[in-house]
Amino acid sequence: MIDKVNSQANIQSMLATLRSHSAQAAGLDEKSASAVGGTARTDFGQSIQKVLEQVNELQAQSKGMVDRYQRGEDVPLTEVVLATQKSSLAFEATLQVRNKVLKAYEDILNMPV
Repeated sequence: MIDKVNSQANIQSMLATLRSHSAQAAGLDEKSASAVGGTARTDFGQSIQKVLEQVNELQAQSKGMVDRYQRGEDVPLTEVVLATQKSSLAFEATLQVRNKVLKAYEDILNMPV
């Protein structure tokens, strides 16, 4: 029974089925699903870097709006507050994700082998 579950052909068949179901859920056709499951994957590090750059951009925009408001330029206070809250929320979410990743790493590190 274990040999059937772990056979290479069976694993490939399961992966193809999962990709097909995933594509159907996302509204893609089967060719697009194989491209997504194939070489079109993004690196985890690149994804994290892109998200951190977006958070940094939000914080820079917020700081720029606050500076312009403090100089007396024609910037509505509501937009300044909204930009500040967006950057704060993005930073807090990033911090929570970092904490979860560190906790998972510590859990894996402390697992008995």
